[in-house]
Amino acid sequence: MTPLETVEAFISSLEKRDIDSAISLLDEECEYDNVPMGKVFGAKAVKEMLGPMIENCSNVDWPTHRASSTGNLVFNERLDRFEMGGNWIEIPVCGVWEVVNGKITLWRDYFDLATYRDQLSK
Repeated sequence: MTPLETVEAFISSLEKRDIDSAISLLDEECEYDNVPMGKVFGAKAVKEMLGPMIENCSNVDWPTHRASSTGNLVFNERLDRFEMGGNWIEIPVCGVWEVVNGKITLWRDYFDLATYRDQLSK
């Protein structure tokens, strides 16, 4: 797979709420930088952070509006949507990804934390 296809497969796995398939696309030492919330390192740590959130959703939808890749870098603009308790939370996100030897080694998402928190309180 190309780096772009790897990122697309990762997102598709999350949309299917298949956390194990998604995590299998991460390098064991992957850096996940959820910019306003902090970093974790390693596929296991990403699963521990992301798993409970995905499992608490009845639906996950991350439409990608724009994507570009050059070499092993992928950039995308998405709307991350999570259905929790019958309500949708929608967060505009810009992602930066690095893929080496078919595995995601860096995943950095930029978004407005207040947009997320405001929707949680409703």
